[in-house]
Order: sequence, then structure tokens, then C-alpha cells
Amino acid sequence: MATSKDPTHRLDRKVYEAELFRLQGELVKLQEWIRDTGQRVVVLFEGRDAAGKGGAIKRVTEYLSPRQTQIVALPAPTERERTQWYFQRYVENLPAAGEIRLFDRSWYNRAGVERVMGYCTPEEHRRFLHQCPIFERMLVEEGIMLRKYWFSVSDDEQERRFRSRMKDPMRRWKLSPTDLESLTRWEAYSRAKDEMLVHTDIPEAPWNVVESDDKRSARINMIAHLLASIPYEEVELPRLRMPERPASTGYERTDRSLQTEVPDHAAEVGRREGRPVHRRHREDMG
Repeated sequence: MATSKDPTHRLDRKVYEAELFRLQGELVKLQEWIRDTGQRVVVLFEGRDAAGKGGAIKRVTEYLSPRQTQIVALPAPTERERTQWYFQRYVENLPAAGEIRLFDRSWYNRAGVERVMGYCTPEEHRRFLHQCPIFERMLVEEGIMLRKYWFSVSDDEQERRFRSRMKDPMRRWKLSPTDLESLTRWEAYSRAKDEMLVHTDIPEAPWNVVESDDKRSARINMIAHLLASIPYEEVELPRLRMPERPASTGYERTDRSLQTEVPDHAAEVGRREGRPVHRRHREDMG
């Protein structure tokens, strides 16, 4: 029987797109409920390099307000941040009332890449495993809804995605020397992940594993789980009515020759392709 790890088993694109769009509509409702009720939501996206975290985040946020739902993807810590309490810079990015924060990698960097690559000391790693459950219980006790997703990808599929990125100039930026080195440290990352789960898979904030060899299935499985885990309700939105435009008071637009317009690249491309762009005359105000 085919499984999600079987590279020949992919969710049909039309089925995927229809269900994804439906789920994204529910995410919009969820966002409105969070705003209306003042809830605070934190979602962690973790997993190996090329496991599909970024693609899932992109689909979650596609129709959501960037003011209310924000992605947190922190760079390497500065010299000053390295002297702070480890969780400090993450605390600064937690949500206020009515907000959602999606962490594209999180404080779990210490349990994964920092542990395996030697970017932290064994003592710092042990301290993290001790403090992390305490920290997360504090978040939950504070009323923050914390959801943690681990995207699980097979070694063969990860290597295939790395090779694909190396050949694609639009996605080459996603690869780094550290990413490629993870191929040679597969078992070390596996042991680090297992140790992390033992210490941090707590009832208040359990880990949810997403099988991600099939990206389409992984995305809708993750989104459906997130929606099911939060008891949101549809919020009745205020009725909107388009106002009537007032009569003109004689305003005339400033002559176009007095402003700097961007070159009409679209028209040039249209002519080059034999499909000229037809412009509609607009009497606008700017």
C-alpha cells in the first residue's frame, strides 16, 4: 500500500487546490475570530532543511493580513544577543492581543542545528532541554495558544529537493553550506531530534508530526490540524455599502508631463509578443 513516504503517491493537484482554498477560507475566519476575541496564537514550524516548512507557511499566510499575522524568521544572533538569556529575543517577537505569529524555525534551533553543528556548548544544550518545557508552560499559562509542527522528510526526498534547488536560480538562495552539510549528518540530526522530543513533547504543548514527502498532503494536513485545534467561530462582519461619489467640484488632474512615470514595460512586452496592451482612458485623481 502506498504511504506518504512513497514518492509515486502524490495528492491530485485539482483535489489539493480545491481543499487548500477551502482551508484558506477557514484561516481567514480564524484570523477574524482571533482579532475579535483578542486571542494570541504562536505556531512553530520545525523540521530538517527542505522539509517543506516555508511552503506551508506561504499557504497559511496567502490570504491573511500581514498586520495581524506575521512570520518570524530570525537571523543568526548578534554578539549582544549571544550574551542574553537564550529565549529573550524570541520573547520580543511574541504576539499581542489579536495577533498570530508563525515562527519559521524558533527557539528549537538550539536543539537541532546548534547542537549538531557545535554552535552551542553541551551545557547550553542541557540547559535548553531543561528550560524549554518550563518556558512553554509559561506561555500556555499566560493564555497563548502554542502549536508545534515537525515536518518529517525522508533522506532520499531531502536530497532530491536539494539537487532541485541547486539547479533552480529562483530557489538557489534557499541553500547554504550548512544545509548541504546536513546530508552528511543525517543520523546526528535524527538523534538530536529524538532527544528533543523526549524532553519537549509535553501535554501543554505537544509536538505534531507532519509527514512531508508529499508537499501537497503535508500542507493541507497541517492547516486542517491547526484549524481543528482551535475552537474558533465565524465572526459576523459589519455590512459594507459603497458610497455614492459626490459631484465634481471642478478639480483637474495635474498635467502628466509634470510627473515622472515608470516606463511602460508591459506595453513593450506585449508588442514583442504580438499581443499589444489596450489601455483604457482613465479620468482619475492621481
